[in-house]
Amino acid sequence: MFFIKTFNKISNNGLNCFSRENFEIASEINRADALLLRSHKLAESDLNEGLKAIARAGAGVNNIPVQRCSERGVVVFNTPGANANAVKEIILAGLLLGARDLVGGLQFVKSMSGLNEAEMHTQAEQGKKQFSGCELHGKTLGVVGLGAIGAQVANMALELGMRVIGYDPALSVESAWRLSSRVEKAENLASLLNKSDFVTLHVPAIEATKGMISNDAIKQFQEGAILLNFARETIVDLAAVTAALNTGALKKYITDFPAPELIGRDDTLIFPHLGASTQEAEDNCATMAANQLIDFLMNGNIKNSVNFPSIYLERSTGYRLTFCNENVPKVLSNVLSLLADRNINVIDMLNKSRDQIAYNILDIEEAPSDELLDEIRQVQHVINVRLIE
Repeated sequence: MFFIKTFNKISNNGLNCFSRENFEIASEINRADALLLRSHKLAESDLNEGLKAIARAGAGVNNIPVQRCSERGVVVFNTPGANANAVKEIILAGLLLGARDLVGGLQFVKSMSGLNEAEMHTQAEQGKKQFSGCELHGKTLGVVGLGAIGAQVANMALELGMRVIGYDPALSVESAWRLSSRVEKAENLASLLNKSDFVTLHVPAIEATKGMISNDAIKQFQEGAILLNFARETIVDLAAVTAALNTGALKKYITDFPAPELIGRDDTLIFPHLGASTQEAEDNCATMAANQLIDFLMNGNIKNSVNFPSIYLERSTGYRLTFCNENVPKVLSNVLSLLADRNINVIDMLNKSRDQIAYNILDIEEAPSDELLDEIRQVQHVINVRLIE
């Protein structure tokens, strides 16, 4: 039996993936095998002894102490792409609201309360000019970050008749396959910024992206460009953005992250972090997170981890041994020697590494003794060991 501790409200679609004969799920569990959460910020005290994995039903993991998890051999999963369509659609709304003053028009009509039909018609015709805008067709959209969400946004904008320029120095092969060949590649961020009428950000919150939209970056924007940030709050320097709005260097800032200095401005549109707030996105994220946890706990396989390598091995025997270790030479050979000393045959195995972590799956012919498992745990640089029966 595996014990799963939940934080936040997790979609029933995800919770129902766990069979009740193999898993117990609750928010009050003290000694969990795995944690399942959304936006809850974990403290180190949440990482109980024996914890094996954490699954974030969402893409960002800045609420999880990933480095500490790696040191303890705890696998951290996220769900890239599960909420991509929801975010793509709110970006479309942001583009439309930025191009045309629809919000101003709505407020203008609300102010007509008390007028009769003829007066309302006259006032609407006289006032509508102040809310005119532009079409998206023919404009240039710069997409910074071309992962699961960025690629969908880029492809959508092409269908709207926009020219699309993309920039992503860490573009993966998988992401490249999702991207239309009509998306133009920018060699650097400055090149994208000075060619774009609209710029939308889709990068993670890491040290390299902190404050990437700075005073220096804003100097590269076309005058009157519109900036959208539905990715992460910290990638934008708000002081630089407000200064650019004050001078007209930026026409509008549209974001999912409220901040006191933005409230009340006519040149900002601010949402209460609604990007992935659809029932479908919550269902998709929870289901993906649950299935990744299940496969890891039951089989030792890893998919969509932010700190461990991706690894998958079909089950070939009734006894599976997994262990992770610091990514240094001779650890695997030392473990194999311990198995050989006891005449335990390895039927199949797979070894993968990522940065400072190596992870191993070994299918063996017979069950190892507790004594042998303890010996493997004592091998230098081994972090943790699991027997999966």
